[in-house]
Amino acid sequence: MSLANLPPLRDVIRAHGLDAKKTLGQHFLLDLNITAKIARGAGEMDGVTAIEIGPGPGGLTRALLDTPAKRVVAIERDDRAVAALQGLVEASDGRLTVIGADALATDVVAIADAPRAIVANLPYNVATPLLLGWLERADEFEHLTLMFQKEVADRLVAVPRTKAYGRLSVMTQWRMTAKILFDLPASAFTPPPKVVSSVVRLVPKPLDEIPFNVMERIVAAAFGQRRKMLRQSLKSVTPNVEAWLGRADILPTSRAEELDTDAFVRLARALKT
Repeated sequence: MSLANLPPLRDVIRAHGLDAKKTLGQHFLLDLNITAKIARGAGEMDGVTAIEIGPGPGGLTRALLDTPAKRVVAIERDDRAVAALQGLVEASDGRLTVIGADALATDVVAIADAPRAIVANLPYNVATPLLLGWLERADEFEHLTLMFQKEVADRLVAVPRTKAYGRLSVMTQWRMTAKILFDLPASAFTPPPKVVSSVVRLVPKPLDEIPFNVMERIVAAAFGQRRKMLRQSLKSVTPNVEAWLGRADILPTSRAEELDTDAFVRLARALKT
């Protein structure tokens, strides 16, 4: 069987009893026009190893195999979906590898050769922890094109002094250039979720010398008490908060939601432990 002669996705779902499970956060994209749009939105794929998380019946997987990607590695924890994807593996002429595993416990860098990119309709219940893990190793990827529920996507691109701006905004914008490509209504999915979804493209910035855990600790402390002044909220990081803020040229009366990413970078560089 060739890629051009694959059965419709609904037939694949029926044949393998692949009804979406709420516990796995499954919402399948069955419209191949939409999955092709996501693959196009990923940008340059020539010679890249594409990593997909939670392929389900394989709609986006098919679109990725239609790109010039050197190889596609799909990580799927649902045994039913792993079985359902075997026909696609056979039709891929050796370009598709399906790994039955939990993405949260998988080192995607170790299983995919560079250059590598991630393109995925992420299960909403694990999207944020997955992203934070990839941000820590951002320099290992060419780009990431990921689907989130819109509320999370808005946080990734939020600016200071807005309700959506917070820890995830700073950590993402420190390591990546983030852009929302387009939104998808709930009706695009089977079964439809209760929220609108957004596809976000993330491109790594040049590697920063600041250790990831240092920035993460500062940002978490600052936003852990976001309505308090930094001279109070940052006491858990160092007892000499005001001197530290002075070295970073930040007023002690500032609040986390007022600082842009560059200000947090100054804070991290000015920290003396």
